[in-house]
Amino acid sequence: MAKTPAAAGRLLYRAIMFVVVSVFAGILVAGLLIPVAGMAGAATNAVSTGMDHIPAELETPPQSERSRVLLSNGEVLATFWEENRVYVPLAEIAPVMSKAQVAIEDHRFYQHGALDVRATLRALVRNTSGASGTQGGSSLTQQYVKMVQIESAKIKGDDAGIQKAQERTISRKIQELRFAIALEKRLTKDEILERYLNIAYYGDGAYGVQAAAHHYYDTTAKDLTLDQAAMLAGLVQNPAATDPVRNTTIALDRRNVVLSRMAELEIVTPEEAAEAKQVPWDPAKVQTSPNGCVGTRYPFLCDYVKRTLQQMPALGNTPDERLDTLKRGGLTIETEIDPDTQDAAEAAIAKNLDPRDPVISTMTMIQPGTGLILAMAQNRPVMGDNSAAGETYYNYAVGGSLSDNDMGGAEGYQAGSTFKPFAAAAALEAGMPLGQTYNAASTMEFGGQRFKNCQGRERLPGTWRVSNSTGVHGTMDMNRAMAMSVNTYFVQLIRDAGGCETTKMAQKTGVKLGSKGDIVDQFHNKPSFVLGSAEITPLSLTEAYATFAARGVHCDPIILKRITDKDGNEIKVPDANCRQVMEPKVADGMNQLLSNVMNGTGRPATIPGGYPQAGKTGTIDRNQAVWFAGYTPEVAGVAMIAIDKTNPFWENRGRVTLKGLRLPNSGYYMSGSGGGDAGQDIYRPSMAAALKDRPKTKFTKADREVLQGRSVQIPNVSGMNPEAAKAALEDAGFSVGRATRHSSSPRGAYLGISRTGSAPLGTLINLVYSAGPAPAPSPTTTAPAPAEPPETTQAPQAPAEDQGEQPADQGGGEADQGDDDSGQDDQQED
Repeated sequence: MAKTPAAAGRLLYRAIMFVVVSVFAGILVAGLLIPVAGMAGAATNAVSTGMDHIPAELETPPQSERSRVLLSNGEVLATFWEENRVYVPLAEIAPVMSKAQVAIEDHRFYQHGALDVRATLRALVRNTSGASGTQGGSSLTQQYVKMVQIESAKIKGDDAGIQKAQERTISRKIQELRFAIALEKRLTKDEILERYLNIAYYGDGAYGVQAAAHHYYDTTAKDLTLDQAAMLAGLVQNPAATDPVRNTTIALDRRNVVLSRMAELEIVTPEEAAEAKQVPWDPAKVQTSPNGCVGTRYPFLCDYVKRTLQQMPALGNTPDERLDTLKRGGLTIETEIDPDTQDAAEAAIAKNLDPRDPVISTMTMIQPGTGLILAMAQNRPVMGDNSAAGETYYNYAVGGSLSDNDMGGAEGYQAGSTFKPFAAAAALEAGMPLGQTYNAASTMEFGGQRFKNCQGRERLPGTWRVSNSTGVHGTMDMNRAMAMSVNTYFVQLIRDAGGCETTKMAQKTGVKLGSKGDIVDQFHNKPSFVLGSAEITPLSLTEAYATFAARGVHCDPIILKRITDKDGNEIKVPDANCRQVMEPKVADGMNQLLSNVMNGTGRPATIPGGYPQAGKTGTIDRNQAVWFAGYTPEVAGVAMIAIDKTNPFWENRGRVTLKGLRLPNSGYYMSGSGGGDAGQDIYRPSMAAALKDRPKTKFTKADREVLQGRSVQIPNVSGMNPEAAKAALEDAGFSVGRATRHSSSPRGAYLGISRTGSAPLGTLINLVYSAGPAPAPSPTTTAPAPAEPPETTQAPQAPAEDQGEQPADQGGGEADQGDDDSGQDDQQED
């Protein structure tokens, strides 16, 4: 019968391939037997040396392993992986799994060397003979070498290397075999099998037998049964085609082939194989392996951990390298995240606010003296892109891409009167007393006044009219001014204590802008800083108040406790860099000062249980954000609610304010109060939970110098005109007012200053002017006329347009309990 051209072509192809096989077999025999024959000479030594040399990764393979992030109680928060793998030793792998893998891939593995010549030649002949199907001839060791080369190239990002490791070329096959021969001189068969079972890909994202056992059967490699082991062993040859999740019938057929092979090799009995073949596939057992932070219990804390790791030089030279280490390094990352505290903070927010409400709310807590982040919650707790459902990828408590340290945040937020303590701390540090008094009129004009900044004293250009928002005004000291959040008092205080010193105080205690730039450079010459005009991150404000609580010790926020690599070696985590940034006595004075707030505007935020506590309310212009920042010696916390400027809810509304607003989704009614909305409803329950079982540590009492101030010499201004005298006194740290007395000099003539010698910094020293001669005695007066009265010291002066003494507040202007802006808004710089 005549052969068709196609048939003739097939015969010719087989003939050619037979020749190729014969040549290849000759090359293999020559390449492998020449060194073994013990030929003398340099050539033989060179060949032998080449045979023994193998890449280091073959002995210590770069097997990617997933990393785990743990909560403080040991619970897994998240896993990160490029390849979902957990390395386990052979002793922790069921023997039936090892036997099944060897049976189907290389049943003579323990009998031959690196090359199974019989299997290789049989496969070559079969694959070129025209028989149906193809047959592999690589030994298990050869397969392992190939897997390692592919894995190594993946880790390096070497796509060409990945392709080269899989080339169907004789040169690649010879190199693979040479490496396999050398490897078997270094490792035992069991060591090679252990590495094989851990590096092999078992489909559907499962790398290594441990991950595969968990993924497909919700078990461990140690507890695999016969039917399960046969299923997994059968996946390695073609994991995509035989994946039981997507190709159940094909996977079961392949499993049964493995079981038949095991019975044929008398590893199991025919009856055991037949019974295992009857076990159905149960898709309900399939387990997913989360990768990354999305979908975890605390996704934004998780993301903060990830970004912290990406800043650690110990994990790589660049953020991308460190992320690669996280995904491949098999790290165990222990954190200080306390789920009870975090749950309490999230519950406090969720009780009042809905993720879909047009506001942003955060609650953060830090342990003073250690920097440990105890909680970081927000009203949008789900990480995702469904904004209609209240999902987000932003962590609103931290800085974002617009800041100097991108930790996944969105922007900064004005913090209102929570910034007044920084001016107070700067004043105490300079030596001004807690008893420092000013006449804080209800409304004052500060335009044209000389404010102290980093360049000296400069006149404030234009006009800046500031009003109080709590109904309290008059002559008062720092304690009352802080308790009742009196704006006009603190503008005078930053004028005299200095914008430079105030912004530096905020900076060194931890405050960070939500935008790029240095907070001192940007705000030292803007006195509105004391009223909270800077946009900052909520976590950094918590950091700053924790510094007060720790008696002046500032600690960087930290969340990591310990990291170990896959071999159990410890990797140093960033420490909190705790250091003294203000004198303890200054911090003690601040703690006493802010404790008084809890009897004023902060009363609604008072934590029950008799804890010594301190804090400060904050409300910004038009009540667009409300804050409460507070602490005990054990925990510092900050709660914030601010309008979400990106939410369409605010479009076409006349006045954008939180005051008097009932939120559309939660139905929560906002009073627009820092002490009430943020303090009472979020801060208070969160802190109560965090303080449970913690001691009721007392604050250290402020010492005498802080109470009374530090005395310094009053400069000699004799011979100076009033303007020069005022400048000299202000530069020396004194407050300057105006007083009059009767004298023989013409009315309005400058007479001098009200006192000399020494006085506490910040003390009011008046420029004294003549009130003209004393009036003549009344005709009915029989007593002799008094002598010329001495110079008198008056209260700090009211605004320029009203130099008369302002009456002290008698208590009738008391604000609603905890309301930081009763009736009016805090005044901000335009």
